[in-house]
Amino acid sequence: MTRYFMKRRRRGFTLVELLIVLAILVMLVALVVPQFLGASDEADLNTAKTQIGLFKGPLTQYRLHNKDYPSTEQGLQALIAPPSDGDDSTVSGWKGPYLDAEALPTDPWGHEYLYEYEGGDRPRIWSMGPDEEDGTEDDISNLSSGTGEDGEPGDFEEDLDIDIDTGFDSGGGAPPEPEF
Repeated sequence: MTRYFMKRRRRGFTLVELLIVLAILVMLVALVVPQFLGASDEADLNTAKTQIGLFKGPLTQYRLHNKDYPSTEQGLQALIAPPSDGDDSTVSGWKGPYLDAEALPTDPWGHEYLYEYEGGDRPRIWSMGPDEEDGTEDDISNLSSGTGEDGEPGDFEEDLDIDIDTGFDSGGGAPPEPEF
């Protein structure tokens, strides 16, 4: 009979053993989860910066067709649907849609991107950021003047041209000997 109890008793774990394993798991989760949450926040910021930067191409194309960027009143919606001229007629040079979407993308926090253009070199496009309040430090913008993390990857001022030195003199001479 003693043998029967020994076999039967070893089939499961004691309550103390289960509580120790549970405590270890809770400690591991407490250490690991904050690391993933921080990575998620950074990913959201990078997503917003990238999306803002992706507006540059369609806005440039709009400007080429219409001789100017959409006004603040017309907003980014002018990239999807023909904007009004103000007198119930549409802008004559509009050849869009300039975005391959039926609706404008929203920022990672579910809000529309804000747009402002009052003339000048380029429009300002921004997200209110994770705090969802405009004009705070965490706003993400394409311009280097303003608040928050401006001037980052979505910056319209970024020069992406590549200059290649071919080694040829513009006067028509022979190319120089390569240096090794």
